[in-house]
Amino acid sequence: MTSFREKCYQRLRSVPSGKVTTYAAIAKSLNSRAYRAVGSAMRANTDQKIPCHRVICSDGRVGNYNRGQKLKIRILKKEGVTVMNGRISLDTYEAKLKS
Repeated sequence: MTSFREKCYQRLRSVPSGKVTTYAAIAKSLNSRAYRAVGSAMRANTDQKIPCHRVICSDGRVGNYNRGQKLKIRILKKEGVTVMNGRISLDTYEAKLKS
């Protein structure tokens, strides 16, 4: 059986470079309301191949990153995501996740 964390990581792998998703969107795509558990999964990740930097808050705030928020912003900008005042436009950059 696949753990909730692994399901979160699998779903996140579908988010392409230059796009973001939210903790809530990942939870919803897994038929769950456990967005805080999604955050815990992202925080616990140690595999650099899983793009946890692409997960942001539902209000567009960049949110935390286990390697530091400044690095998260740098990586997102390098991928072409515009970050203004610590926020990202979900209308522009949100990847739609399949349920």
